[in-house]
Amino acid sequence: MDSSASPELPISRPRESPQAERRFLEGPKGRWFELLRAFRIFRELLRGFRRLHFVGPCVTFFGSARIPESSPHYGLARTTAALLAGQGWTVMTGGGPGIMEAANRGAKDVDGRSIGCNIQLPREQVPNSYLDAMVEFRYFFVRKLMLVKYSYAFVVLPGGFGTMDELFEILTLIQTRKVEAFPVILMGTDYWQGLLKCLRVMLAERAIDESDLDRLVITDTPENALAAIDRCAIQHFGTPRPPPPVRPVRWLGESAPRWR
Repeated sequence: MDSSASPELPISRPRESPQAERRFLEGPKGRWFELLRAFRIFRELLRGFRRLHFVGPCVTFFGSARIPESSPHYGLARTTAALLAGQGWTVMTGGGPGIMEAANRGAKDVDGRSIGCNIQLPREQVPNSYLDAMVEFRYFFVRKLMLVKYSYAFVVLPGGFGTMDELFEILTLIQTRKVEAFPVILMGTDYWQGLLKCLRVMLAERAIDESDLDRLVITDTPENALAAIDRCAIQHFGTPRPPPPVRPVRWLGESAPRWR
């Protein structure tokens, strides 16, 4: 797919300065400041709910933004996303480069639906060119909520601190039954050997139970990932269905969502 041929993306962006979140995390502020910040966070939540309400059942991909197109992990993410999109799943990522781009690109290879939840950073993370729609967030916790809320399964490829944060938050949500026990697929077995060693130590120390890892699948094969999602997500929670038509309704001053 030629990225230059991609249409103009429907983008929803927050309007605060990059310093706003740092001020919010510096400690207690005046009550009016805190109230205004709460309203801004609420507005960002509403924007995310509104933009993503019609995306359909998703599989969310996590992974490093630093992995180049020449990496085998990039190809693995692209192939896996193409298989899932071909089965009717919407592919959702953080909307940036690297593994995120690979997954969104794989979805577009088969004319599937490709969604990005991007994050504003001091060194801005530029959205990739393979998105049908993108929502941009200022707050990490709001963005992570959106990446989890609409997904039936999670595919995790090699990544750094951000990927580990997302992976363990999902495992914690499943452990505490805040979300259903959706499958979590780790792809790239060599990369995850260190994590597996840590998990075995946790099990030995009884910090976690065997049941906490029941939905964790480790594989290098896209077909195995698809089979695990079919077995755990589709059979337990229903088959993916195309999203209903979007009604062009304006809400709280936002422009109506536009899908291809």
